Amino acid sequence: MSAPPSAASSRVDGEHVCSAKGCRATARHAVIWNNPKLHTADRRKVWLACDEHEKSLADFVALRGFLIEVVPVAQLTDADG
Repeated sequence: MSAPPSAASSRVDGEHVCSAKGCRATARHAVIWNNPKLHTADRRKVWLACDEHEKSLADFVALRGFLIEVVPVAQLTDADG
């Protein structure tokens, strides 16, 4: 499985779009992660996920020890991205 693009701000017609490769569904979840080898401790990277891809995207980063949390898209803050 290849990593999806980082697309916290991906929008189509005002809707957030899932970051999973080839998926254009509306994102309802934000998978928040950080790779400590590349990012400062306060950096919060975000992949957006539709209901179908929430688990696979979260599992992808969790397997590597990068997962911080999964929250609804509506709960994203300026610190996320």
